[in-house]
Amino acid sequence: MMRAWILPMLFVLSGTAIATGQVLKGNPGTAAGLLLAFLTLAGVNSPLIFPKTISAEEAQRRSADDGRPVVFWRPGCTYCMRLRLRLGRSARLLHWVNIWRDPAGAAAVRAANDGNETVPTVVVAGRPHTNPDPRWVREQLSPSA
Repeated sequence: MMRAWILPMLFVLSGTAIATGQVLKGNPGTAAGLLLAFLTLAGVNSPLIFPKTISAEEAQRRSADDGRPVVFWRPGCTYCMRLRLRLGRSARLLHWVNIWRDPAGAAAVRAANDGNETVPTVVVAGRPHTNPDPRWVREQLSPSA
């Protein structure tokens, strides 16, 4: 759990330190802008922007029941963030597994990617797809797919 918050905490601490330096130099406007930018980066890189994650075992069980894809991701991954943001509201229809929280999920990703923890790895109908196009993932959610 703590590992997922390291990057966001670093953004908050760095932003606070830089903003404090700007305030001490007499630039409160610049400080506010920088702090806002760093807080935005922290929020986007936090686990909060992603739908609730579940275990790999639970995700695979649910996917077998409802046919929805499973997304293996990790906080701080820009490709995961791109997928999440481009999916918009439809992202909550997918089953999300944080590989930093779930060792079985990390093992599944390594098995699909020649031993590498390359994310996002999206599993559709039992077949893994590494860093797929968000439009393609959205198409997998449509009733005709």
